[in-house]
Order: sequence, then structure tokens, then C-alpha cells
Amino acid sequence: MAKTEQSMSASSATEHSSPRLDSRIPPGALADKWQRHQNALRLVSPANRRRFEIIVVGSGLAGASAAAALAEMGYRVRCITFHDSPRRAHSVSAQGGINAAKDYGNDSDSIERLFQDTIKGGDFRAREANVYRLAEVANSIIDHCVAQGVPFNRDYGGLLDVRSFGGAQVARTFYTRGQTGQQLLLGAYQALMRQVDRGQVTLHPRTEMLDLVLHDGQARGVVCRDLLSGQINSYSGHAVVLASGGYANVYYLTTNAKACNSTALWRAHRRGAFMANPCFTQIHPTCIPPASEQQGKLTLMSESLRNDGRVWVPQAAGDKRPPNEIPESERDYFLERKYPAFGNLAPRDISSRAAKEVVDEGRGVGPSGVGVYLDLADSIARLGKRAIAERYGNLFEMYQMITGEDPWQVPMRIYPAPHYTMGGLWVDYNLMSTIPGLFVIGEANFSDHGANRLGASALMQGLADGYFILPSTLTDYLAGHLGEQPPATDHPAFQQTQRDVAERLDRLHNINGSRSADSFHRQLGKLMWEGCGMAREATQLRELQENIGALRQEFYKDLAVPGSASGVNQELEKAARVEDFFELAELMVRDALEREESCGGHFRVEHQSSGGEALRDDSRFAHVTAWEYRGAEQPAAQHHEQLSFEHASLQERSYK
Repeated sequence: MAKTEQSMSASSATEHSSPRLDSRIPPGALADKWQRHQNALRLVSPANRRRFEIIVVGSGLAGASAAAALAEMGYRVRCITFHDSPRRAHSVSAQGGINAAKDYGNDSDSIERLFQDTIKGGDFRAREANVYRLAEVANSIIDHCVAQGVPFNRDYGGLLDVRSFGGAQVARTFYTRGQTGQQLLLGAYQALMRQVDRGQVTLHPRTEMLDLVLHDGQARGVVCRDLLSGQINSYSGHAVVLASGGYANVYYLTTNAKACNSTALWRAHRRGAFMANPCFTQIHPTCIPPASEQQGKLTLMSESLRNDGRVWVPQAAGDKRPPNEIPESERDYFLERKYPAFGNLAPRDISSRAAKEVVDEGRGVGPSGVGVYLDLADSIARLGKRAIAERYGNLFEMYQMITGEDPWQVPMRIYPAPHYTMGGLWVDYNLMSTIPGLFVIGEANFSDHGANRLGASALMQGLADGYFILPSTLTDYLAGHLGEQPPATDHPAFQQTQRDVAERLDRLHNINGSRSADSFHRQLGKLMWEGCGMAREATQLRELQENIGALRQEFYKDLAVPGSASGVNQELEKAARVEDFFELAELMVRDALEREESCGGHFRVEHQSSGGEALRDDSRFAHVTAWEYRGAEQPAAQHHEQLSFEHASLQERSYK
């Protein structure tokens, strides 16, 4: 049980927020904050918007929607993506759906319920004001995407269909079979390319941001590498928007696309943007288990499958019989047993730990024994194959192609794996970082999900930030800089940053060792998974710090980057990304050590209830930890933003 009885509400805690962290949360009732704030924000007239140039880094849901919305308003936008097309952004991989409290299921849903579910799902480690705004804006996202032509599933009568996701007892998730992210991204992509055609957006594909340029303490541009020519270029603007995604690939073997990396946000961190709650990482319970030690990528099976699937393992340890030969009386539907109120739709962090627990007991399934069954046989028998295929058909096909097993005949095998990161660059209510002029949206920021993200909330946040929040808050910032011109790219600030990037790439290229960047990344990922994954313990974390430091030193001595620094060189790209992963991993471990409580996805084994549940310490840790970079040889400085809960009640997070 959380230590809420013996502690206090965070608003009355003795610790105060760091003066460096002004969250700028507006006053007033929670339900009125965003509208009142919008009404008070400064404006830029349509005639003046074309005087501003904005750089958007990233072309996923957050980046594409922001670039399209800002360009539609009349701003000049540069959109930078390392993909050959924005359609390849990792948002395309999101499967299950997007939340909104429209109450189409007539099950008493509301904005208030969505807010409460989200703040509780994050284990009370997120800002109330940001979470309520997210819930409030979500309904507009659905209307906007329907207007774009996103083909959401519909019921027999033609109305938008909804289903349930983890951590909720209502059906509020809108979906397009098992490819919701792809369809939403196509909608944002169409809006973006319309602005490219109009000349409002300049798209820079196959271009990777490698550093942030500051002028007079404000973000005024980026330095990038052209991934086809190897040329290093600079771009100047009045503001920079980072929409570069999360950093789960620090674990190497994850559900993320191989190219996903932390470089854009980490380089911004090194320039002065505080990094918030880096140890808050999400392990997703429904991933296809790895088949071999050589595997380099994992595949997600949508959480939506848990609507109709039941998760189980044999009751007896070491039972290797095929699943269809194990009778009902000898099966343990452990999520239904442990969390009867939510059953198979318990939140991701809780479901993941429950799966790990039964595997650790020797009851895992599959060739490796590291897995549990996700069985849809009951739903297929009850609803029919056609109904299940309409909901999940492409997921069944994907599973069979990867595993060679037919999920229509045998249960799927799943096991938790790294998937998403709730931590990210610290931002205020306006989505601006500690660097003026640097805005951070989507998964790249920390703001909305606390210590655990509920399913179907990532797409909601990305589009809320891009379409509905950033256009207002960024305009307020730009209104104070009307008439100013950002420095040209031949300014000394740009030239020095460009030299820094070139020298860094040359240094990595000229190590001339014997090991590939991938080999170091794989080893780092294994260390992180074992020491800072689903379960974390102080002694192991300290040992992990030493092991990461030793491996990092070996990286600088024995890295091999073949080929030329000019032209296409994917090994050089990987080397720079892995170097950043090393630094990030060290900060993640330190953050996990400092936070001596269990909350959400951060599970310290020393802090758990007698029933094995996460044990919060609200009297000491009801805050955001934001880290300030102080140099390569100096430990990061720690700052706190105290969380205030005036609307939601700090309570035990129970799903039983």
C-alpha cells in the first residue's frame, strides 16, 4: 500500500520547487485553467506570422501535426526528419488506439474520469493541470481526425466504435483495427504535405539533428548532418520544437524502430535543457518474446488484444505440455486472479510485473520458458472469427509471420519488453523547456504520464501537443520577439556549434578499434535491462553504474567505424547515437538510485508491499526530478518541481 496514510498531500509537503523550475501553471479551477490561459496568451496577427520561422525536429504524430498546424496559421516552418518520408516515423507502429472521453459507449465516461484514470495510471507523479488539459483536448482530436478522413472503426450503425484499454473500466479508445498509429500519421502527413505544396513548410528528409544552437541564451537553430552526403548544415529560426520521440532504445532490444534514438533531446540537454524523471520507463506486457540472442528488434502485440484475450500460464512449474492439452482446471489466469476489478486490462506496469513473477516461479511458456499465453479462444468461440478478424486481423497475420504459429489455433506467447519512456526533457505548462525558445512535445517531454503511461495515451498526447496546445503557447512566446531576426548561420554561435559537431564525428570515426557500435549498444542494453529494467535494487544499480562506466571507456578505446565520414555511413550515425545512450544510461541509473520509492514503471524491490505491489513515498518523492547538465566531468545537478494535488486525491493505486 502506498505510504499515503502516513504522509501528506504533495501540496502541503515541506519541500519546495527549485526556483529554476517555473511550471507556469495558471491559477483557478482545474477545469477552467486551459481556457483561461488561452484567453490570456499573447497573439501574433496573421500578417506578422510570415515573419517568423520555426524549426520542427521530428515528423511523427507530434512533429507532423505541429508543423502542419503552425504552417496553416501562416508561420514559415522547417521540418527536419532523418526518415526518407515522414510516413516512416515510429508513430506508424502504434496499434491499439487513441483515448477520448466522448462516452459513445454510454458507460458514464467523462473528461473527469479520463483525467482521474490518467493521473492514477501515472501513479500520481504527473502534473494535475497538464493531465486535465490532455483529457480536455482529446475530444477535439477525434473530431479533427475524422474530418481529415482517418478511417476509424465503426459499429453496425455507422457510429465510431470504441474499445477498452488498460487501467480503465470504460470503453473510450477509438481505433482502426490494429493500425491506428499508421492511419493517424497518414492524416497528419497529408496535412503536412499540403503545407509543403503551399510553400509554408520546407521539408528536410534524411537529415539528423546533432546539436542545438543558442544565441543570447535562447534556442535559435540546429546543426544537422545530411545522411546522404555527410554534409553538416545549420538552420536558423525564431524557435525550435523538438518532437523527436523517446529513448527506450537505450535498452537495445525494444519495440521501438531501430533508428529511434535520444540524440536530439540529449544534445539539447547538454546545452541546458533539464532532463526530467529519466528513470520513468515503460515495459509493455504484450510483446513477442525474443527468439534468440542474436535478435535485434522486438515486435509489439497491441494491448487491445487484452480486451478479448485472457492471459494465463500453467499452474504447475515446469509444465511443458502444448497449451491446448492443458485443461482449464490446470491454468492460472493470474491477472484475473490478482486484479479481479480490471482483470486482463490491468495497467501495463502492473501486468508486466505479474508476468515476470510467474516466469520467475518457473511457470513461463514457450521454448525459452520466458513468456505467458495470451489466449483469444473464448472470444473467438463467443463472437466468431469474423468479428475478431475485424478488430485484430492484421495483428494475427503479423504474429503468424513472425513466429510461424497460428494464433487462430494456439494462444499467442507474450512477454514484457521496453516500449515507451515517460521521462523526457522538462517543460512548463506552455511546453517550453528550461531553454527559452526550445519547445518539446510528444514523447520527448515528460509532462503528462507520470511514472506509467496508460495505453492509447501516447497518440492522444502527440496530437494534443501538436494540433491544439503548441500553436497557442508558441505564439505567445513569438509575440515577445516581433521585429527580431534570428542570427544568420554564419554567426559565430552557429559556426562554433558546427565545429563542435564535426570534431565529435571525427573523433568517433578515428578511434580505429575492433568493435562495432551495435556490439556496444547490445551490451549496454543487456546491462540496462538486467539492472534497471522491470525490477531495480540499490546494490545492482550501483554495480550497474560501474559496469556502464567501464563499458563506456572501452567504447572510446575500441570502437570501429568503417567507411568515410562523408556520404552515407550508417555506422557513424550509430556511433554518435550510442555515445549519447551511454551518457543517458548513466543518468537513468542515478535517477533510479535517488528515487527510493516504487511508483509506476519504476519498481525498487526494497519498496514494495507485502503483496508485491509498488510502495510510493509521497512525503519524500511527490515531485519531478529534473537534472541539469554541468559538463562531462561533473555530476548532473538535481532540481525538484514539487507536485501539487488539489483535485485528485493521493491514494493507494489499486486495481483489485
